[in-house]
Amino acid sequence: MTRANILIGLSIAILTVGLWAYANRPEEEPVWPKRIQGFSFSPLRADDSPLTRDYPSLEEVDADLALLAGKTNAVRTYTLEADVYTKIPELARKHGINVALGCWIDKDLEKNEREIKTLLKVAGSNLNNVVRIIVGNEVLLREEIPVERLIGYLDRVRKAVGVPVSTAEPWHVWLKYPELADHVDYLAVHMLPYWEGVPVERAVDYIDERLAELKAKFPRKPIVIAEVGWPSNGRIRHQAVASEANEAVFLRRFLARAERENYIYYVMEAFDQPWKRDTEGAVGAYWGVYDVYRKPKFPFTEPIVAIPNWRVLAAISVLIAGITLSVLLLDSGTLENRGRSFLAIIAYAAATVAVLIVYQVTDQYLTMTTIVVGSLMMAGMIGVIVVLLTEAHEWAEALWVRDRRRPFHPLTLEERALPMVSIHVPTYNEPPDMVIETLNALARLNYPTYEVLVIDNNTKDPEVWRPVEAHCSRLGDRFRFFHVDPLAGFKAGALNFALARTDPAAEVIAVIDSDYTVDADWLRDLVPQFSNARVAVVQAPQDYRDDRANAFKAMCYAEYQGFFLIGMVTRNDRNAIIEHGTMTMIRRSVLEAIGGWGEWCITEDAELGLRVFEHGHEAVYIPWSYGKGLMPDTFIDYKKQRFRWAYGAVQILRRHAGVLLGLRPSRLTWGQRYHFIGGWLPWMADGACLLFNIGALCWSLAMVVAPKRVDPPMMEFSILPLALFAFKLGKLIYLYRTRVHATIAQTFAAALAGLGLSHTIAKAVWLGVFTKDKPFFRTPKMADTHAVLRAIHAAREETLMLVALLLAAGAIADQQAFITPDLHMWTAVLVIQSIPYLAALVVSLISGFPGLPAGLFGRPKRGAERARPVPAVVPAEGEKSPAVPVPSYLPPFPAVNRSMAYTETVKRR
Repeated sequence: MTRANILIGLSIAILTVGLWAYANRPEEEPVWPKRIQGFSFSPLRADDSPLTRDYPSLEEVDADLALLAGKTNAVRTYTLEADVYTKIPELARKHGINVALGCWIDKDLEKNEREIKTLLKVAGSNLNNVVRIIVGNEVLLREEIPVERLIGYLDRVRKAVGVPVSTAEPWHVWLKYPELADHVDYLAVHMLPYWEGVPVERAVDYIDERLAELKAKFPRKPIVIAEVGWPSNGRIRHQAVASEANEAVFLRRFLARAERENYIYYVMEAFDQPWKRDTEGAVGAYWGVYDVYRKPKFPFTEPIVAIPNWRVLAAISVLIAGITLSVLLLDSGTLENRGRSFLAIIAYAAATVAVLIVYQVTDQYLTMTTIVVGSLMMAGMIGVIVVLLTEAHEWAEALWVRDRRRPFHPLTLEERALPMVSIHVPTYNEPPDMVIETLNALARLNYPTYEVLVIDNNTKDPEVWRPVEAHCSRLGDRFRFFHVDPLAGFKAGALNFALARTDPAAEVIAVIDSDYTVDADWLRDLVPQFSNARVAVVQAPQDYRDDRANAFKAMCYAEYQGFFLIGMVTRNDRNAIIEHGTMTMIRRSVLEAIGGWGEWCITEDAELGLRVFEHGHEAVYIPWSYGKGLMPDTFIDYKKQRFRWAYGAVQILRRHAGVLLGLRPSRLTWGQRYHFIGGWLPWMADGACLLFNIGALCWSLAMVVAPKRVDPPMMEFSILPLALFAFKLGKLIYLYRTRVHATIAQTFAAALAGLGLSHTIAKAVWLGVFTKDKPFFRTPKMADTHAVLRAIHAAREETLMLVALLLAAGAIADQQAFITPDLHMWTAVLVIQSIPYLAALVVSLISGFPGLPAGLFGRPKRGAERARPVPAVVPAEGEKSPAVPVPSYLPPFPAVNRSMAYTETVKRR
């Protein structure tokens, strides 16, 4: 590691620790009183729940009261449904604790009768320490019985006992039902500012304001704050943040105010109650001053720190970030300090966020559900961070390098030293005019010794392939045509067929697709690269000549440019380019030695390139265009092409996993392994994103069906996909503007086209994982319908996902009323996740109107053509460069009808 790397990493580490320290500055607050007036008391333990009728033992209740002895004057209970609850007054008396005895009231009238009878019995047996009675808890808030029935219960109990009686409701319910005050001895009021979204900074003042309002309304009634508290964990509600630090701040401030104002109160509550997650959501479990294991959750007298063990977490985040940054900078010799600093910031930010998320997840009461969900989310978090880091690494290496490690240097060879080249043109069911155009361009090559082998495999209609065969005959002996039916292996099978019939004198095999027109100097400029014995592959970029045909093709062209002008350039620095099945050349001896083209793989070109590297050979990438083909005509064809690429990538990863992971011996470098795995990682992320979206829809449905039981995902988890989307979008815009030199409109077009393929790529990834042979990609038969309907049908799956995600976002927004930032964030996630599906629909609609002009987006500058160096040919002494004869009957390049090229069959009338 260089001194610069160490200094940059150390600087960002110090900054990171400083931010941790700043966010966790100690706060001085009033000390906790030695003895408070009361606790809300539910003695259930971690595995107890009234929903399953599992209750604590007498010994456990007695231990809880012993813990509170000397710390509180009284406890408030809520129900008498279990025998153990009827013993609380007796046990409390032993520890010197008074009791505000409660009975539970709900819509079950028979149960209410049992509760009241038990209440009267227990109160009569414990007159010494039952100091008040509370009939019902928030029963009017839940709207379970009418106020008249509750008044009847209150009057009945007041007549039977000699202690003050009331019912407990939030402050606003007392204002809503003022008649209730005439039937109670005091107002038992709940003051829980968290539920009302009040920030902790003004929560105590808020309570004072509400109490003043109640006193003004009911001047003759004493007021008892029957519940007052703050949760230590849970979702944010408006401006109210649930945390241990905020719980400590609120309670210590409130207790100081209560002592000054002589409030009667019961702190909500003594012990955490995990079972309440099932009725109040996750936050219900975290209102205790003590956790479920009976340990204090915050300091009572010392300064309050947001995360008490922040130093440990900061150290862990710095350690993880340091290791991550070391890996990112392992091979950073040409990276400028700006690039290294950029990677350091990303690494430390990602590590800090990851540590905080793990801390948040583990700082909960874990159940099997939370463990499974948390594990899945953390796995997703790791995946997002890995993708983010690889994207950041490509960004840095595309922008901030001093010099390219392997720049293209044009070479020249004497005429007599130029090796013979065999050019292979595989075709299947292609329009004959288009193939003829390709052959005419090959006939014009400025190269002394080459042959052209055209292999038509499995085309059934003679009227498609016979014109090509006839044209090859007219072009002369160097053009040979083969029609083979049947021929297995698809394109790879055709190329292996041609390899077996290649002229023995040919030293270089060149491959182009049947729609490409090549420049005359293609071979003369690039074949000399093979004079370096280490070079096995010479690759020029794919390029296209029909980008001005319409708006759809302009979009496609803009999207293609990024890979060839950014991705391939950075990959070339580590000799890790993706070989393409067109505009590629390979040394024949190497091709034969490694077993030819892989017929098992539908992306035989990329697979072959990987095998070339596994055997220790080199590839040369020339970032200038030497030939141009035709782009897909429709969105369906565009999706087919990308489906094949993504499916083939998964095939390759499966077959070569051992080599790529270093588990099997090969001559691959770690840089090559990184680029092959990292380069395809965004496609794997698309596959994971599809799974995420399905899960998000299920989660959202559960939130709508059971809003009180199912909370939105933690905000930190929602931030991750949003951050990745924003980062990738920012990267695309910046690199397209600086490296592709695209306009804003062209950058937008590229982003739209790329996003529109996300679902197709995701399907290809999952099918690649679970199948061995490419499944049939069915083209929808909608030829006779309106263009808009055809376009929607072509993107029907994407449209359904778009509608589902937007409906889920709308339903949550409508039902949940946006009461928490978590909901805001989760709704934003659903909307953002719908954007790729919207993009697919838009691109399909644009494709459905081929009359839309390309000028809608403009034409990107052809970066691959800028300042292309054309080497001068140095002939042997006494020789002249021979002119390549071109038959006089060659027609000019016609306008090609490409419509047949992507259909399954060709029908001629």
